Amino acid sequence: MTGHVAAIYRHPVKGFTPERLEHVELAPGVGVACDRIFAVENGPSGYDPAAPAFLPKTKFTVLMNIPKVAAARTRYDEATGVLHAEAEGAPDFAGSLRTEVGRTAFTAWLSDLLGDEARGPLRIVEASGAFRFTDHPRGEVSIVNLASVRDLSQKMGVELDPLRFRANLYVEGWPAWIENEWTGKPLMAGWAKANVFKPIVRCAATHVDPTTAQRDLDVVKALFDNYGHMNCGIYVHVTAAGRVSLGDAVTAPAAETPVETPEWA
Repeated sequence: MTGHVAAIYRHPVKGFTPERLEHVELAPGVGVACDRIFAVENGPSGYDPAAPAFLPKTKFTVLMNIPKVAAARTRYDEATGVLHAEAEGAPDFAGSLRTEVGRTAFTAWLSDLLGDEARGPLRIVEASGAFRFTDHPRGEVSIVNLASVRDLSQKMGVELDPLRFRANLYVEGWPAWIENEWTGKPLMAGWAKANVFKPIVRCAATHVDPTTAQRDLDVVKALFDNYGHMNCGIYVHVTAAGRVSLGDAVTAPAAETPVETPEWA
């Protein structure tokens, strides 16, 4: 079963703007570079950088609890550590997330934007080592099947933006919902090998339109009503390192030999 990579994204700050990539290097035990390496605490979370451990998303400023987070358009420069942010009616922001001054300045900017929607105090925390602020303690790399999104869109009578699902890889060419059958099966993405860990159970973050920052659709209910589950996408664990580029083949459930990159990629 072969599809191809239609889009690649990272999310440097958990809950904030996805950033499109042309390619990504994947390796065992390592997620997408600069993906969810920062998070904004919405009140003390208990996160300890010396002993990083999974924390539920409710500890942070995320779309599930605060739709207005989507109103902040962010862009992270990994070379300098500078985060750029803008929002309608707010001054543009630029500051280094590698310095306490920059972090404090961003949380002040964000506090003004979110107002009473954030219980606060807000504070930026940074992942250490291979730890990432994922929604699941073993959610290494996430993949969404675009055919599944289109099928759900048809059932709901709307056109869902796939970015509601905040995946790392978006794949074209698979039949809708086939990915739900692949738990424990091997998969090859570009030149990286992986095993499918589990389907991704969705939450109220998907109810927020990433463009308007409005909670407008009950996607979780639509999933359950139409399919009897609340899944959209899969988590995979990388087993052999390799580059994944736009247009590369994504083959499952069994890929024992390398998959050549299409000439048009």
